[in-house]
Amino acid sequence: MEKLKIRQILSVTLTLFAVFFGAGNMIFPPAMGQMAGKNYVSALIGFILTDAGIALLGIIAVVLVGTEISDLGKLVSKKFALCFSVGIYLLIGPLFALPRTGSVSFELAISPYVPKDSAWIYSLIITAIFFLLTYRLSSNPSKVVDVIGKYLTPILLISITSIFIACLIKGSTSGDAVQIGSIGEPQGAYATIPLFQGMIEGYNALDGPAGLVFAIIIINAVSGFGVKNEKGIVKYTILCGIGAAAILAIVYYMLTYIGAITVTTFENGGALLHAVTSEVIGSVGGIILGGAVFLACMTTSIGLTTSFSDYFHEILPNISYKKITGIVCVFSFIISNIGVTQLVKISTPILMMIYPVTIVLIVLSFIKRYIGHRRMVYVLAMAFAFCIAFVNGLEKANISLGVITALCKQIPFYNLGFGWIIPAIIGAMIGTLPFWAMNQEPVEEVYAEIGE
Repeated sequence: MEKLKIRQILSVTLTLFAVFFGAGNMIFPPAMGQMAGKNYVSALIGFILTDAGIALLGIIAVVLVGTEISDLGKLVSKKFALCFSVGIYLLIGPLFALPRTGSVSFELAISPYVPKDSAWIYSLIITAIFFLLTYRLSSNPSKVVDVIGKYLTPILLISITSIFIACLIKGSTSGDAVQIGSIGEPQGAYATIPLFQGMIEGYNALDGPAGLVFAIIIINAVSGFGVKNEKGIVKYTILCGIGAAAILAIVYYMLTYIGAITVTTFENGGALLHAVTSEVIGSVGGIILGGAVFLACMTTSIGLTTSFSDYFHEILPNISYKKITGIVCVFSFIISNIGVTQLVKISTPILMMIYPVTIVLIVLSFIKRYIGHRRMVYVLAMAFAFCIAFVNGLEKANISLGVITALCKQIPFYNLGFGWIIPAIIGAMIGTLPFWAMNQEPVEEVYAEIGE
């Protein structure tokens, strides 16, 4: 079996970390740390489990059944695989997640330093530059691993580590804008269920679907280094995935700790980080933070664009990879100027509907040998989960379905965003019954295609 050198494994691992670690991943942990206070470690563990943990499971699920997200969908049917794949790519690609990388990059790295009355002009300029760079770096996918793994990721890690070390050295300090050095008491749910509340925060980070999308980047990177044996690809993909999850955990600890020792309260994690870095490092702190945020957004943007363009070129071979990349970047540039607040407001309810379906499919894929030809297990489990998640998502958008919403609220864990779990289990159990017509049909050569 072919073997990768340590530097090659490290390069792929850093690439995977970088494409996962967007600006949202930088903002959530410090805000969580401040709310969790003395319980920040428990909250952090929960966050890691549902953020890096689910993303890692998604990557493993894909590589065990094939090479891309559609191979996972084929466990149900070819038609479902196409619809599921296109939906996931659009949602975490040009419709929501990709434009958000440009918006967050501007609003956290540039917006604090420009006049508010002319901010929209700067937004147009900065996001145009952002997506031009994304296009340039994504137009040649063979260089993505080298560009991200060797250059952008180390700079990002150095930036975050510098802020963390500065906080340790500075110790307790009280400036005009921020007071740091004392870990406060936990607030809200973090006082009673910090681990579970941390899991909710990780769930909201929505890296699970991204794991399915980014899997192909790692598989292609491993193959590009000369590993052609299927077992070798699986081995190194999982190894690099575990490494990336470990790096994420370390970075999340640093950011969560920074939030935990910050006494002054802030509206969000971005404002907290900006104030802390300015206090412990000085005026250059804002520049370091801005650079880290920009790089985090850029690496995620490259990963999303590359994966999206690669997939759609595969299903639409008459359209060149570069043309798809260009269309995606232009579209994302336009949408990104709506602003972070609006993008989050629109995307969160929709993504909350899709995320549980994705988790159910990932989990069931690990027991596909026992499910066998009973494809209704997948269908009903995902359908039941989606029904509850749909109601939950509408509620997040302040839309109530009256008695239906009231009934759903009686389901365990519903108010925490996990009300879909028990219905999904019930759906899977019903799907095992022998009378379903779908369970009697051929599996459309699914298992032959995915190596079963």
